[in-house]
Amino acid sequence: MLLRADYNVPLEHGKISDDYRIKQSLPTVQYLLDKGAKVIICSHLGRPKGSGDGTCSLWPVAARLSELLGQEKVNFVKDCVGPQVEKAASNLKPGEILLLENLRFHPEEEQNNEDFAQKLASLADVFVQDGFGVVHRAHASTDAVTHFLPSVAGLLLEREVDTITNVMQKPERPLMAVVGGAKISDKIEVLHKFIEIADVVAIGGAMANTFLKAEDIDVAQSMYEAEDVPIAKDIIEKARQKASRQDFIFYIPQDAVVAHKMDKTAQTRIVDFSAHVIADVQNYPKRPPHSASTIAHDEMILDIGPFSGSFIAGSMQLAKTVIWNGAMGVTEVDGLQGPTGPFAHGTQLIIQSILGQFGHRPFSVVGGGDTVGYIERLGLVDHFNHVSTGGGASLELMAGRTLPGVAALLDKTDQPEVVQ
Repeated sequence: MLLRADYNVPLEHGKISDDYRIKQSLPTVQYLLDKGAKVIICSHLGRPKGSGDGTCSLWPVAARLSELLGQEKVNFVKDCVGPQVEKAASNLKPGEILLLENLRFHPEEEQNNEDFAQKLASLADVFVQDGFGVVHRAHASTDAVTHFLPSVAGLLLEREVDTITNVMQKPERPLMAVVGGAKISDKIEVLHKFIEIADVVAIGGAMANTFLKAEDIDVAQSMYEAEDVPIAKDIIEKARQKASRQDFIFYIPQDAVVAHKMDKTAQTRIVDFSAHVIADVQNYPKRPPHSASTIAHDEMILDIGPFSGSFIAGSMQLAKTVIWNGAMGVTEVDGLQGPTGPFAHGTQLIIQSILGQFGHRPFSVVGGGDTVGYIERLGLVDHFNHVSTGGGASLELMAGRTLPGVAALLDKTDQPEVVQ
């Protein structure tokens, strides 16, 4: 069996800092081993500068996979095609695993090269596609390889596609989408899709700054995409038109946490753009100063404010299904006063609401590499209904686009076969 997995995991000083994708591949790997198959696994890792780029070697993955499976050794070979690989594959015994070196050490992988794919295919008699995080790309190990081997979907790929497709096509309503991240341009299609199908769409993260700019709010030193402001205006207009016809909410933050620098020692304050509740309470009996609702020229937005976080969390309490992609603020900065960083309170409110801390617990689908990485660091992955292993793949599937790596598996009935 040639198994395409997604072992594109983060490495720090040669050690894996997040093994979520490896863990999610285990059911398919173990299933094949239990069937007595010889399992040859291929994957990519990062964007290597060349075949000798040791920072992108899959060797640490082989060691971690061995630990997780409880196997004495996962065999590893320092290439993915060629005589050395062919010999290692032929020596493999039933129930053993061989992990190939990074596919992207060969430029032919991303070129979807047929000759390269045929060399991969020659190592096995069946191809199993289980790398959901890469099926939105037409590469040799996702597309061309299926031209040379009987090809089926793995258990992880099946679960990802079924869950995301069902939640987009027939969700239990009300349906709420919470979208964060940095750039609108990365999520234009899925934002339009959510406006079409969701009952509530809430925006956060650096992306929200571009929407605020589109609403003529001065974001000072905050990260935003000037070229995306017209796109933001179009999206806002589309949302307002829908809201004029039916019950629908498109929510942009009404307050924010700002600071002079993105640092754990930075002093934070709340800027109240339009709600004015917090500003009124903090300054009563005096009138709120102008600074309470404006960002200073040397400040930047680093999180949604407590009013916005509470509004979004409260809306979740009325939703039956929540799709969440992207943090609401900067979650990478550790805090001095506790486990929650100074710019992660908005994200924490969302987590608490989804997990039922305020009473109701909606069905949850979580995607996005940074979002998944954050909840894994908190040890909360198993508490959500579905946490996707694919960033771009999940967004493109949600937007309704065809995934080349899935389309390559479809048979005449337009249904992908699954390992069995």
